[in-house]
Amino acid sequence: MDSEDNLIPTLSFRYKHVYEKGKPVHNKTDSFTLKHPPMDLGRRAKIFSPFDALKGFSEELIRTETEIEDIYTNHEFEPIVEFP
Repeated sequence: MDSEDNLIPTLSFRYKHVYEKGKPVHNKTDSFTLKHPPMDLGRRAKIFSPFDALKGFSEELIRTETEIEDIYTNHEFEPIVEFP
């Protein structure tokens, strides 16, 4: 049994026929390839790179944490001790 066969969960897999067709192969002159040329690896890697969805959120968290630490440090609050 191929490891590829393990990817299909059951014989009643809904899209088995699509899966068995495999990745589409286009020649360099067909209409699809002309309209949608392959993306170079440098640009392709860029679209999958991590990004900051909430710009400034991390900085705001750090600023708030620093302010709270300053408040507790300046007023000499005793830390809460948790009992088991």
